[in-house]
Amino acid sequence: MKTELLTVSKIFSENLFRIPDYQRGYSWEELHLSDFWSDIEQLVEGKSHYTGVITLELVPASVWEKWEDDAWIIQSRRYTPYYVVDGQQRLTTIAVLLQCVIEATAEPELNYTPIDTIKKKYIFDKKAGSMSRAYIFGYEKDNPSYEYLKTQIFCEQSAKHSTNEETIYTKNLKCAKKFFTEKLSKLDSNGLETIFTKVTQQLVFNAYEIAKEIDVFVAFETMNNRGKPLSALELLKNRLIYLAAQMHEIENGEGIMLRRLINEAWKTIYHNLGKNDKRPLTDDEFLRTHFALYYHLYISTDIPTDEDELRKFMARYSLVNDRTSAFLLGRLFTRKRIEEETSEKLPVINAQTLQQYAAHLKWSIETYFKLSTPELSDYTSNEKIVIERLGRLRGYDASPLLLAAFLLEKSSVKRLALITAFERCQFISTMRLGSSRMMYINRHINVEVIKFIKGKASCDDLISYYNNSVDEAIKEEALAESIFNWVKNGPGYYGWRSINYFLFEYELSLKEKSKSNRVKMDWDDFVKEDFQSDYVSVEHIYPQRAKSPYWTERFGKFNSTHKRLLRNSLGNLLALSIRKNSSLGNRPFPEKIGRDGETVGYRYGSYSENEVATCPNWGAVDIVDRGVRMLTFMEERWNFKIGDRNQKIKALGLAFLMQK
Repeated sequence: MKTELLTVSKIFSENLFRIPDYQRGYSWEELHLSDFWSDIEQLVEGKSHYTGVITLELVPASVWEKWEDDAWIIQSRRYTPYYVVDGQQRLTTIAVLLQCVIEATAEPELNYTPIDTIKKKYIFDKKAGSMSRAYIFGYEKDNPSYEYLKTQIFCEQSAKHSTNEETIYTKNLKCAKKFFTEKLSKLDSNGLETIFTKVTQQLVFNAYEIAKEIDVFVAFETMNNRGKPLSALELLKNRLIYLAAQMHEIENGEGIMLRRLINEAWKTIYHNLGKNDKRPLTDDEFLRTHFALYYHLYISTDIPTDEDELRKFMARYSLVNDRTSAFLLGRLFTRKRIEEETSEKLPVINAQTLQQYAAHLKWSIETYFKLSTPELSDYTSNEKIVIERLGRLRGYDASPLLLAAFLLEKSSVKRLALITAFERCQFISTMRLGSSRMMYINRHINVEVIKFIKGKASCDDLISYYNNSVDEAIKEEALAESIFNWVKNGPGYYGWRSINYFLFEYELSLKEKSKSNRVKMDWDDFVKEDFQSDYVSVEHIYPQRAKSPYWTERFGKFNSTHKRLLRNSLGNLLALSIRKNSSLGNRPFPEKIGRDGETVGYRYGSYSENEVATCPNWGAVDIVDRGVRMLTFMEERWNFKIGDRNQKIKALGLAFLMQK
């Protein structure tokens, strides 16, 4: 193919394009689609828009001859088959847009060209007298996007049973079709013809055919770091397939099977990462978490007993873990390590190593998904409750400890005890108690967890470690004083990073006491961030802007420091079932409660709101009483002691009230 500027019409003339298995799927999101659509809209008649470079690799005959649906068009029509090394996001977007234009056109032709002719050029061509269809643009068959593009985007029937497996990438394809369908629905026939002309005649590319002597896998890594950067997980897939191709000793079809295993692993990974629309998971976070487990199972040496050597061991691991992708791509899975040994104590890279790693990734991602979405798991009901708590507390990407516990420990009873101890430790550490000790036991991964992964410690040992460490840390503190120290000089409990988590747990405790099955608060709505709006989900009952006479009468006697402590004290913070404008929270307390016949107000809100609505008025004493109740709940829920009522008042930051 020549290197001059080519229109889309010329690029699609008698060529077939396939996305090879080492490529990532369709990664463009609405922001990229909007930019692309804006470029098209701004194109003026007679002008061209340079859309970038497309780099192609000629598919060898030994490969395309096995393409059952496509070999005929290559042989009889002399179509040239290409792998898309660089530029697949733009080509995919163009193919989806052209399909949407075809679907939006009510007329039998477009720009004096029959619709069937347009379909044959850009979507697929049919073999006369046969069911065989050659798709002009598509994926290799072992890619889950292959069937999805054909059936859900091009709206063609599949010859095989298909469950239309969804991944992050297929969801992006779905989003692109919806985006363009909505844009085109606003255009008349002249507008559709204009879009078709702009896309096929005015978008121009440099198209390069990559030379045979260039390593296509290395070229892919280099080229695809432009535009939307490849994630480490996407780069790693390419690297493993590259290494499989480089292992010349693999014969009798083993290399093909290894490549297929890698592809299947990544299909499973991306299916699970994007399985929950409300809570999509991060691919590089999964890779990092899995690596922490895999490293200590198969790569790291035995844990040293000497203290100095142990520090070096942990420092070395910390350095490696902080640079997970650099270690995997720069030191572990490299071509050099296939051919010669290195001084590093790393496993030999061969077919078995690649198979083991890919299989372990595939095994781990299914557990990783369950830990992020426990309601869809087969774990016990109590395990689901604690896993969900940990998700609310620290995020839904599973920690190395959680992944290790649910992959390596078979007893659900022991798993429950471990994650309960872990949640307690995580929560108490956010209160800055026993700070130095708690910082160590809450590290990304520590020696005790590594011992568990390596089979040097049991689940019971780890449970005891977490419980005993927390108990010892708490004993070292005067808790009321310690809590007071971080409350008094800052934004108080309102600035506590676990305030939403605590208020939600308190809400659930009130729901349980009410013996009602009605859920009045949704966690995802409760913590939804919208910095462009003035709506809040945590309200100051005694408001931050208390200008009403109701509030000045009750709190006017306090100085500005004491008012701040009262406003931001735990008992004055209320979890709202429905987010509302912060200005509404400035009203007098009786108005906040609500009136008969109204559907707003505390009496109609969350269980926490209902509890507050039983108070006839709201003053400093009410803030103290509710705060003490909440700290008592905290003691019972997380099994530690703050002290008596006076100690709790001090922990609330309100000791000045006792002096008065």
